[in-house]
Amino acid sequence: MRILFGVQGTGNGHISRSRELVSKLKSDGHEVEVLVSGRKEEELKEIEVFQPFRVMKGMTLITYRGRMNYMETMFQLDLGRLMNDVWTLDTAGTDLIITDFEPITSMVARIRNIPSLGFGHQYAFPYPVPMARGNIFERYTLLNFAPARHNAGLHWHHFNQPIFPPVIPPSLYGSDPVAPVKGKILVYLPFEEIDDVARLVSPFSDCSFFVYGKVDADRDEGNMHFRGYSREGFLRDLMECGGVVCNAGFELPGEALHLGRKLLLRPLDGQIEQESNAMAMEQLGYGMSMHSLNSDTLRSWLESPGREPLHYAHTVDYIAEWIGSGRWDDQAHFAGAAWREKS
Repeated sequence: MRILFGVQGTGNGHISRSRELVSKLKSDGHEVEVLVSGRKEEELKEIEVFQPFRVMKGMTLITYRGRMNYMETMFQLDLGRLMNDVWTLDTAGTDLIITDFEPITSMVARIRNIPSLGFGHQYAFPYPVPMARGNIFERYTLLNFAPARHNAGLHWHHFNQPIFPPVIPPSLYGSDPVAPVKGKILVYLPFEEIDDVARLVSPFSDCSFFVYGKVDADRDEGNMHFRGYSREGFLRDLMECGGVVCNAGFELPGEALHLGRKLLLRPLDGQIEQESNAMAMEQLGYGMSMHSLNSDTLRSWLESPGREPLHYAHTVDYIAEWIGSGRWDDQAHFAGAAWREKS
């Protein structure tokens, strides 16, 4: 098939999971053209697999110190440019549009009546999975930001619904698991200020905290090791750590659960998806959460025991098979097979 694949560029999670599915679809012989929106092209990292790709402005969610800033989000929205991108996007010969929460491709599919498939964690929420109350605007945005005709929703548990397991990078599969380094903790809180994170973790001198985020250069300060973006380095530290402190996104917690690393989530305030993820994590008994950078909660979590790995299956294989089959109304068959087969 000829596939147009839209990727939401805000945050690294969408890019991470889409990278794996795009690669699989191409290896299966499909012609895939990628559109990335929500981030400037010079800020995009390690997306060579997306070639050929184009970058458009789209829509970006603005945050400040761990909280959604809806006012700034609305101010930065260029509706005229967004609609021009929608109307001028060339879709001649396109058989299927896949959107990973990317609004331009979602709107194009609806306007031109092209079959569409939503791929990602957000597409699990139309089903009865744990969902925070939020307000009307938050719930509407989550469910209608980039809707699709068919949904390949992802979650850490199936909740007896036709949704798929998380997408795990190939490097995290293997017959020889890495034993965690005692006291090593991975910290990824990109919506917080680095100084705030440092004040949280520095008192716990018995642990070594590898903090990824907004740093100009890698540096070590006592028990804190600050690191800039590096997918390879990040995954290596993830495999070596005993636990992960992170925002309540989806991809990183899924990778940690796959490896059996304990989790402490800090959901982004005012972001219903992250608040729902923190709720689900605690309901499933998979980890803990905190709604501020709380040292008491961190201490309690550090003292808690580890957990067993969940060993998720190679999800993109099942989703790619479903896409190639053309049986897009029968995702339950392929999703069920993914949950039955462990890695």
